[in-house]
Amino acid sequence: MSRSLRHGALAATALVISIAALSACSAGNDAQTLQVRPDNAATAVDNIKIQNLNIITQPEADAEGPAVIAATLFNNGTKQEVVEKIALPGTGASVKLQAAKGKGPLVVPAGGQVVIGGKDNASAVIENGREAGADGNVQTVAFTFSETGEIALGAAIVPATTFFKDFGPSALPSTKPTATPSASSSGTPGEESQSPSDGSTDEAATGH
Repeated sequence: MSRSLRHGALAATALVISIAALSACSAGNDAQTLQVRPDNAATAVDNIKIQNLNIITQPEADAEGPAVIAATLFNNGTKQEVVEKIALPGTGASVKLQAAKGKGPLVVPAGGQVVIGGKDNASAVIENGREAGADGNVQTVAFTFSETGEIALGAAIVPATTFFKDFGPSALPSTKPTATPSASSSGTPGEESQSPSDGSTDEAATGH
């Protein structure tokens, strides 16, 4: 085989290997993306951008407890924005806001961002999680900002499992009643302890 033919064969082989590698890599990345990155709600109005919005409920459907709102808020403006309130239109749910440090308003700094939900982040808690809606549904969430005003968009309602486990709410402690002695059982020891006393008194009286 001549040198030119050998070079051509090597080049063709290298091209086939490169295309195969790129195709496999692309398929792998897409598969991973579908597994770990849900299709979360996002929107942008003026200088405010809202991403990764979800309502996260208890991990078990029949569990009692709060639900939370998780989102990332971006402020591309030159003035800070205060999140004055978050509401769920069409429901009776109230949302309690708290800054990451636990004090003061929930502020999105100019040119910065705020993460709502997850450890050490700001929080937006729906005290009665059932008022948020059922898992699998979409609920409108309305943010009111001090400068931009109201921004509303739909959020998926998801349980605090898999990807959302670390962003979900805490379950309420169990309120199951503890077992208590019945009236008859509690009365029996008293009667037994009283009977010998009465008997000994009667005997003593009879003896005298």
